[in-house]
This record gives sequence, structure tokens and C-alpha cells, in this order.
Amino acid sequence: MILLTKENLKKLPKLGAQDKKGMNAIAYVKYFTPDSNWTWYATEYDPETKTFFGLVDGFEKELGYFTLNDLQSIRGNLGLPVERDIYFSPKKLSEIK
Repeated sequence: MILLTKENLKKLPKLGAQDKKGMNAIAYVKYFTPDSNWTWYATEYDPETKTFFGLVDGFEKELGYFTLNDLQSIRGNLGLPVERDIYFSPKKLSEIK
């Protein structure tokens, strides 16, 4: 699966663009491990460093940075790769949390 499409790139603001929005920042892309409980909601992206910022839901929910390389290398409990939720619609982080 392609984790970051051209359409995703068009929608994702650059890193720092939603800084002052807090939990009103919009998540544009959702990633998940189909065989574990980790989920990443991307609100911003830097194409040069391939770094996202967003909400990470794993052991606990927290805002933070993660990279495209990280997502491509992570495997869940059964060895399945991270997937992009193709049915996800952009929404505020406050609606997710």
C-alpha cells in the first residue's frame, strides 16, 4: 500500500502550520497497524525530512512527530505493515481524542 499519495501531500499542511490550533488542528491522514492497537493521525508534514506531526495513539494518546520511514518499517504483532485508512475523512483532533 502507498502510505502517502499525491492527494495526501496536497492536503497536508507544512510542519508548524497548525501550531496555534491545538486540539482544533485537522488530521488529514490516518495510519494504523491492522494487527495491533497503534494509530497515527497526521496533521502536518515536511516532505524534505519526511516528518509528520500529529496524534499518536499507542500505549497512550499524545501529540508528537513520526516519520514516513518509521511507518514503512513498523510491523504489528503478526508482522503486518502499517496501512493508510482509505475511508478516513479529515476531522479535528478533538473529535478523535
